[in-house]
Amino acid sequence: MSDANNRPTAGDYESKVESPQPSVALLTGGSDRPYAYGLSTSLVSKGITLDFIGSDHLDFPEFRHHPQVSFFNVHGDLRPGASFAKKISRILACYGGLIRYAATANPRIFHILWNNKLLWIDRTLLLLYYRSLGKRIVLTAHNVNQARREGTDTRLNRATLRIQYRLADHIFVHTEKMKLELIEDFGVPPARITVIPFGINNSVPDTGLAPAEAKQKLGVRDGKRVLLFYGRIRPSKGLEYLIAAFRQNLTRPDNYQLIIAGRPDKCEEYWAAIRKTIQEDVQRGRIVLRAEIIPDDETEAYFKAADVLVLPYREIFQSGVIFLGYNFGLPVLAADVGSLKDDIVEGKTGFVFRPEDPVSLARTIEKYFASDIYRELNSRRQEIRDYALERHSWDLVAQMTMSVYGGLLNRDADEGACIGGKAEVYPKSAAEEPR
Repeated sequence: MSDANNRPTAGDYESKVESPQPSVALLTGGSDRPYAYGLSTSLVSKGITLDFIGSDHLDFPEFRHHPQVSFFNVHGDLRPGASFAKKISRILACYGGLIRYAATANPRIFHILWNNKLLWIDRTLLLLYYRSLGKRIVLTAHNVNQARREGTDTRLNRATLRIQYRLADHIFVHTEKMKLELIEDFGVPPARITVIPFGINNSVPDTGLAPAEAKQKLGVRDGKRVLLFYGRIRPSKGLEYLIAAFRQNLTRPDNYQLIIAGRPDKCEEYWAAIRKTIQEDVQRGRIVLRAEIIPDDETEAYFKAADVLVLPYREIFQSGVIFLGYNFGLPVLAADVGSLKDDIVEGKTGFVFRPEDPVSLARTIEKYFASDIYRELNSRRQEIRDYALERHSWDLVAQMTMSVYGGLLNRDADEGACIGGKAEVYPKSAAEEPR
């Protein structure tokens, strides 16, 4: 049974997930803690035996003595600021660890969530190595071609992406637009692509901190209408448009306060210009700035202190930040780019505005603060959270993922039977073609 927007629900896949379950190697790239945590915990809860290829950052306490999880720390400490020699050493250690692991790994399915540091090696030689060992490759493409979005695309980048997408047995994406790009730009057959929801962030602690306490903790002034920009800062995120709307286009700007929380990511000149623009507002306290990675145990305060999350992005397919906001019941104002508007119910969970347009953004901010969502925010937070959990539950993501695993293993079983060999067999009901 699908919902009104023809999106699959857990019920569509419930009958397809039966025991026994296969063993899977989950290759995380050592990062993206929310996605790795959400998917792995849900897969394990459904009986999957997991080889978790992680890092210090992804060493989850829940897995340390879990009978279904074997943790392989091939990435080690990935914190920024290491010396050049240290970076080279840990890159070599990472690839050496991956090669040694794959040579003796039991799982037939290698599910890659993110590539490692040397993208071109990951997309070509490393995948060829996995394939030579008889592994089935499942790839989650969070970005189909991130370099194009960031304005750094090259022929070599596109060529290695094309090789990666051809070597993968199945690819997960998060939107129909991403699926279309894979088909049109990289020639991937539609049958090898599955669109799955972006699971709601459940890795960040929610201690029950009250909004008033959060505002006090972050130094938010009483009576201010609080806007939040959260996450890595890049030119594609369009922070300059939010700043322009905040500083120049609001009818009564003194009624508002802006929180910017996130680390600038490889954009020194861009960030220097932003920093110069907001310097006076930061000094006056109109902007609360924390330009660094926000630890998980401190994240809650930002989403509880804010009255609305703003995504002024210039270009993106989908954003995990929107689901982090929804996890705390925070409404969202988003630029109409990619598929962001598909996950916003106008007047219920937020509003959409024209991208790269500070005037449209300012009007949308004022529209939000005049709406019932803001007036009834305390009661609306739970409604927003429930909405997101229904459409973006990790239970649904895991069941759809396992359906693909089953199809690949049954294909191996059928091919093995044809030549008199043996292969791991998955319940036939799980081999049905995913939506």
